[in-house]
Order: sequence, then structure tokens, then C-alpha cells
Amino acid sequence: MTASAARMSEPAAAPKSGARLLVSTLERLGVEVVFGYPGGAIMPVYDALAGSNLRHILVRHEQAAAFAADAWARRSGKVGVCMATSGPGATNLITGIANAMMDSIPVVCITGNVAQGVMGTDAFQEIDILGVTLPIVKHSILVRDPADVPAAIEEAFHIAASGRPGPVLVDLPKDVQVGQTTEDFGFSYPNTVVPVDHDAIAAAADAIRAAQRPLIYVGGGVKIGGATEQVRAFAEATGIPSVATLNALGTIPTDAPGFQGMLGMHGTRAANEAVQEADLLIVFGARFDDRATGKLAEFAPHARVIHFDIDASEIGKLRETWIPVAGELAPGVEALTAHLAGKGPAIDPWMIHCASRVQRTAFRYADAPGEGVYAPALLKAISEAAGDDFVAACDVGQHQMWAAQHCRFAKPEAHITSGGLGAMGFGLPAGIGAKLSDPDATVVVIAGDGGFMMNVQELATLRRYGIPVKVLLLDNSSLGLVRQWQELFFDGNYSEIDLSDNPDFVKVAEAFGIEAFRISRREEVQAGIARLLAADGPCLAHVIIDPRENVWPLVPPGKSNAEMMEGA
Repeated sequence: MTASAARMSEPAAAPKSGARLLVSTLERLGVEVVFGYPGGAIMPVYDALAGSNLRHILVRHEQAAAFAADAWARRSGKVGVCMATSGPGATNLITGIANAMMDSIPVVCITGNVAQGVMGTDAFQEIDILGVTLPIVKHSILVRDPADVPAAIEEAFHIAASGRPGPVLVDLPKDVQVGQTTEDFGFSYPNTVVPVDHDAIAAAADAIRAAQRPLIYVGGGVKIGGATEQVRAFAEATGIPSVATLNALGTIPTDAPGFQGMLGMHGTRAANEAVQEADLLIVFGARFDDRATGKLAEFAPHARVIHFDIDASEIGKLRETWIPVAGELAPGVEALTAHLAGKGPAIDPWMIHCASRVQRTAFRYADAPGEGVYAPALLKAISEAAGDDFVAACDVGQHQMWAAQHCRFAKPEAHITSGGLGAMGFGLPAGIGAKLSDPDATVVVIAGDGGFMMNVQELATLRRYGIPVKVLLLDNSSLGLVRQWQELFFDGNYSEIDLSDNPDFVKVAEAFGIEAFRISRREEVQAGIARLLAADGPCLAHVIIDPRENVWPLVPPGKSNAEMMEGA
């Protein structure tokens, strides 16, 4: 037989459906976990999942799928994946997509859609999800041919993770999922690392040496950009004090020398006063969010700004920048540290001043008001008891701010929160995503009663998969932060914040098959923490706290950080 005859006798490649190409592409990209919920317009994909290497986690609401994928990405440093059917399934992802966009988290969201032949006819469960999500995605792709599926998915992963990360939506019409093709085109993208601007680095080093009161301002972009070690090394080598945004907590360890705490609306007095006194802000991966800056016109009034960011469009957007340094953070900060080696700033008086203020203004737990459970002390205690493996998956509300103020975070991935969007309901699904990403971590969901009820159904997901997440539910029977603002800024007109008809959360958890118990007195706290952390499986501690307790300090909306309140 000739070689030509042998080739002619080789069987033609077996055709594959678009759905099977999707699954095989996800496998090839190393995807381990997919969070999702099936429905009519994505059934071919779910059919193709059977027998694959992908672990699918069936959540009980599509919003939870997006939140869990988001947290999985934050904890792992990889791209999170979620999927849903068309119409209501796809729209239920929207809050999670917006959350990933606001916090720059790499997530690929895959939606089914009606067949292309009926698009635009108001077909059953049809919706233009590309159009609906256009303002809240980094990119979106409508796949029109099954042969294009591999390239579309690889493109989505590349775009989600490169540069400033963010969510990418891939919409698959049903005819694309079932369509057969023998083609299997992949696509490889080159690494596009922005080179370090050494002239800008040298100028930044000169500016730092000349400063009398320099301050490091750390944003969430540092951990997203993998520059944590470089920023820590820079802070240690120069001795320059530092502050962090909500999303950057843990980047500089809570107890590190020179760390002033979180800045902004519920930041520490030490952090906010240091910003107002600084003559130079060295900003790493932050976007001058209004929660961090307060009244922008009066933020850091004496400081000039050196701004490092992968996203050049953020530099100078809200605050005039003296020295812009666009590009990858890690090599940029490393180069800056090298420039200053042995020739750092002479700032001993400033360092002593900042350290002294941290000690003078530290929270005093022995002075806890009332006799009931004091949430700040409880949160401090559980983070210390859990140690360096502690991961807090926070919901949104007073408990979120207390966790940011009082928990000890040793690692940047230890604090998972909805920073930009502030999405209630984030905590429980985020805890699921974080624990599946890192089974050895001690993941504690910190939730309030309002946010917990928004995704309470995910207790069923905990039970189904035996995910040993611990839930610390702080119950003040109200929408605490809204109540606090109504108390302070709306003359005590408490409008629609009463949640005193909450269900019995212990019975709710037990109904889902989850171990649960209640903490209602201060003397029960230590034993309760020990029981929660020692539980073999998922466990919920329902903690009754004072509904009148407020979060302090507080910068009133529209005010300067210098006008922070420390009590009514």
C-alpha cells in the first residue's frame, strides 16, 4: 500500500457538536470547576458535561453561580467559570457579572440562547444578553458557528485574565451547541506584558527620596496583579507607612510595621489622618474610589501623586498625577525598590509619628458598650483563632465593615468581599467558591441577616457537596447600615429597615441539613467560636447582636476624610 493510499484510508475526523467542543476546550484550558444551573437553551452543553473532567457545582440560583465563580477566581488567581441558560437564567447572572467588573475579577460567563433562526422573534426565554450586559463586561462574544467555539472560549479566557482583568460573556445559540463540525480551531495569544518605563521609575525614586511624609496607598490591583510580595518588599525596604483600600486588605499584613489600616468612609483614624498629612502618595493599583477618598477635592490636600497601574486609563482619571507609571505592577515596583536600595528616604520623624498614632487610636475592645455580644470583638477573636489560614468571605453591611476593621488578615486572598458593587447576598456563594478553590483554608462566611436571606438557598449547595464552610451570621434584625444612615442623616426616620420577623436561622439551617447553634450572650462567644471552627462539616453560628450598634468611625457622605465621626 502506498503512503497516498494509506492517507486516503484514514477515517475522517469524527464530527463534534459545539457543546462538546466547548467542554473539551474548557478541559484543555485547565478548568477544574464550573458553577451553573441548567435550562432549556443550554441543555446540549449539560449533556456534553457528562463524563468530562469538569466538576460542575449545581447552585440553587444563577446569581450564586456568578458570585461563586468570582470568589473562586479571587482565591485561586485563575479564571472562574459559570454558566446559565437563556432569558431569566442569563439575567440572573447580571449582578454577579457587574460585581466582577467593578472589582476587576477574571470570570468567563457562558450562556445558552435560542437558536439563531428565531432570534429577534421574542422566542421563549429569549433575551439579548449581549446587549443587556454590554456596560458591565470587559468583552462579550456571540458565537455563530460551532467551529468557532474553541477560539471564542480561548479568546474569552485570554481577555478575562490579561491586562486589567474582568468578566467576559460568551453566548451560545442552541443551534451552535448542537451543530456538528469536524473543525477544531484553537487560538493562541501572545503574552502582552507592558515593559517597565525606567525613566518614570527613576523619577518616582527621586520624588520619594525628596519627600518628608510619603505614604503608600495600596489598592486591590496589587493582589490581582500578583504584586503582593513586591509591594511588601518595597514597604519593608523603605519603611514608608502604608494604607489599604477595602479590596486590598491583607496585601500588607494587618500587624505589619507601618501599616495604618483601611482608609476611607469606615477607615481607621490613623489611615485617614496619615493620608491628609502626606506630602506624597505612592499609589499601587488603586482607582481613587469615592468610598476611599471621601470628598475628592479635599483628599490628600498636601500630596503629589505617583500612580502605578496596569490600566493607563485609571491614571489621572480622578486625581491629577505627578508621575504616571503605567504597566505591570510587579516588575515596576521591583524596579522602584531597586532604585531606592541603600538610598531610601530619610523619614524617621514621619514613621515615628505614624506608629505613635496607630497605637494611640487603636480600637479598645475592653471598653465594649452594653452587655451583649460585641461584634467587633467577636470578629477579631475568630480571625485570631483561625490563624493564618483564615479566609473571610464577607457579605455587605455593617458586619462587612466590622470585619474589615477588626479581623486580622495575613494574606491578600484572605479577604473576599464585594468592594465596588457592594452586592448583598455575596457572602455565602463566595464562601462556597473560596472553599472549593482552597480546601485547606478555614473559610468563614461573615454575613448579616439581610444579605444572608438574599442567597440563603445556597445552604442546600453546602449540604449537597458537604462543603465545610463556616457561617458566622450576625443578626441585628435590621438593615444595619441603612438604619445607621437614617439615624444620622435622616433625622431617625427608620423607613423599611425592620427585619425583626426574620425566621429562626438555626431551624432554617437545620432544615437544610446544616449543623447550627446560637450565640446570644457575651460569655458564649469563645466557646461558640471554638465549636464553629472545630465542626467537621458546614456549620452556622447565629449570633444575636445589639440592633442599635453602629459602625465607627464614619466619614459622612460627601465629606472629607478629615471630617470623620467616631460616635453620634
